[in-house]
Amino acid sequence: MRKTKLQVEHHYEFDLLGLVAPLKDYKMAWVINSSLGIRMTKGRDYELEFLNQPDLVISQFILEKEHGFIQLLKNRSFSDSGQTLYLVPELKIMDYFLLFQDFTQEINLNVFMDKLSQSNYIHNVVKLDVSKIKSKENLLTY
Repeated sequence: MRKTKLQVEHHYEFDLLGLVAPLKDYKMAWVINSSLGIRMTKGRDYELEFLNQPDLVISQFILEKEHGFIQLLKNRSFSDSGQTLYLVPELKIMDYFLLFQDFTQEINLNVFMDKLSQSNYIHNVVKLDVSKIKSKENLLTY
């Protein structure tokens, strides 16, 4: 019997910042909202189910825009057995990821990076190239 494979090609039409900030998720959202003058709100937790690993439950905050969104995802999750799991395992040093999708080009990423870097709570802000991330599929939350 002949096998058929389904191949899916994803489009990563967003910019990505990695944030190092050892804060609780609600405090991190407050820091970002204050720094950038936006109002992200707590969304439903993002859940990933794997075949041979524990499920991954990620906290998320989101701001829906007319032509895009701004989304904060926590990189670290804890399983029921106490095991630490990561949304993007190859970037364990990052505490959070901030995704920007803006088809109107009204978001200036460099200005946002400067404002976030000025916060005393955020230790590091890094612009990441999504195409170079091995587990980038985990960032697709739709």
